[in-house]
Amino acid sequence: MKESTKKNWDDFWDQKSDTKEVYANTDRIRRNLSKHLELDGARILEVGAGTGRDSFYMAQDGAELVLLDYSMNSLKIIRNNLPSVEHISAVGGDAFALPFPDGTFDAVFHQGLLEHFRKGIAEDLLRENIRVLKPGGLLIVDVPQRWHIYTVIKHILIALNAWFAGWEREFSVTELRKLLKDLGLQPVDAYGEWMYPSLVYRTFREAFYKIGVKLPLYPRLLPPVSRLREKIRNGMDGTAVKLNTALSIGVIARK
Repeated sequence: MKESTKKNWDDFWDQKSDTKEVYANTDRIRRNLSKHLELDGARILEVGAGTGRDSFYMAQDGAELVLLDYSMNSLKIIRNNLPSVEHISAVGGDAFALPFPDGTFDAVFHQGLLEHFRKGIAEDLLRENIRVLKPGGLLIVDVPQRWHIYTVIKHILIALNAWFAGWEREFSVTELRKLLKDLGLQPVDAYGEWMYPSLVYRTFREAFYKIGVKLPLYPRLLPPVSRLREKIRNGMDGTAVKLNTALSIGVIARK
């Protein structure tokens, strides 16, 4: 049975030590969490932090941020890029045995983590997230959305033992909401994020990189085109169309 292992992630972050060559996740965690939580003074935990940039977006908002990962290569990247603000730290630890007392955090989130665990193990991870949340605290779970060409490509690569993370699954918004409700949480919001730049561009960029041609991380579009694309993306926020066609989805639930 294929699985996502610590070696997969140590190798991945060893190759991606230059964060300028890793696609950012925009500021979607910050944008969506701030609708339901005053970030100034909030204690927030990011589990499986990777580069830590999801938390870095909130570094200027006055939140107290703790970034946890079990990959030493990830922690090196985080510590090399920590913004020069107070109340942000990186911690090595196990997501299934978080080194924090019950009820420590106002919010817990992870992006690109839950999909690497099968059902029973994933539920154990979420229970541990819930344990360290304060009553009334918020959990954000951000995962790949099922109905996307990315899903097809990913499973082909998994079958060929060529997927960078070893193994991965995906979710629908309905499935993710139900999972969190079954664990005793109350979903309060959901969001979707379309891929930018597009999957086609990223695929071509990776192919050219392998033959020694380095394309820019983001394509250079005319300003009017960029503004129009952004207006369309923002205008579709929260709609069923976006939630069911986005690359990534997130559900926010309250303890």
